[in-house]
Amino acid sequence: MDIVAIAVIALLIALAAWFLLRRRSTQQLRSQFGPEYQRAIEESGGQREAEGRLHARAERVRQYHLQPLTPEDQQRYAAAWRRIQARFVDDPKGAADRADELLAQVMSAKGYPTDDYEQRLEDLSVDHAEAVQEYRSAHDVTERHARGDASTEDMRQAMIHYRVLFDELLGGSAPLKAAS
Repeated sequence: MDIVAIAVIALLIALAAWFLLRRRSTQQLRSQFGPEYQRAIEESGGQREAEGRLHARAERVRQYHLQPLTPEDQQRYAAAWRRIQARFVDDPKGAADRADELLAQVMSAKGYPTDDYEQRLEDLSVDHAEAVQEYRSAHDVTERHARGDASTEDMRQAMIHYRVLFDELLGGSAPLKAAS
């Protein structure tokens, strides 16, 4: 009888440990992916599948050879951003399109693949969960504008959204300040 009791207790301990590890993993994913965690659940139809996809996404990004931008690259990209912003007054759509292209260049320089928009979103969500929401919003506005469904004010908001991710990829807004 003692062996059965010990086996039951061991099984209960193992189950409790498994639940705690799963809960810790869920909390870590929620913290890392922010709003993207809930989006993954909604898109996959369940928590277990979503968490598997998020783990796979994180593992895929770990395989990339991501690198910080050099100070020279930061300055070059910051100058390009300032030119794009200046262009906005005369050509809001062109400026927004150029901002999206510049983000792809920055991502590529850091080591992210940039061929597929959806994969860009997934990859960015691993380390830039909040900013990827901004990127998604900006991209949606530019697509709406292409259909004639977005105003100049919407395009201005898109530029602000793009800027959030741009600043984060550059490592903060300091490089964007004009040189004294």
